[in-house]
Amino acid sequence: MKAISTIIAIGMLTFFLSTQTFASDAGHKAEALEHAEEAVKHGKMGHAKDVLDHAKESLEHAKAASASGADAHMDEAIKHLEEGIKHAEMGHADVATKHVEEAMIHMRESGAKSPH
Repeated sequence: MKAISTIIAIGMLTFFLSTQTFASDAGHKAEALEHAEEAVKHGKMGHAKDVLDHAKESLEHAKAASASGADAHMDEAIKHLEEGIKHAEMGHADVATKHVEEAMIHMRESGAKSPH
């Protein structure tokens, strides 16, 4: 009986600890998406400076999500955000916007890394 109680307690503890990991990843992912959406809105208006600002914020959160355990989709999103930032710095709002939109697709596909 004691062994069963111990196993149940360990199982519940494991569940709660793993839930917290996913929550921190989800928070950064949501922030990254929010800033990426703002970057796209401004990009469609031709505001390269605003695309740059929001893409940089999105990149910071995407990197934090990746460090918190996001999968390869988040890594791909980071690459597109970095390309978008380069183009926004050159004043190419249209190209930057396309990269940020591609990053958003990967962010939405992103989940936690598989433990395997």
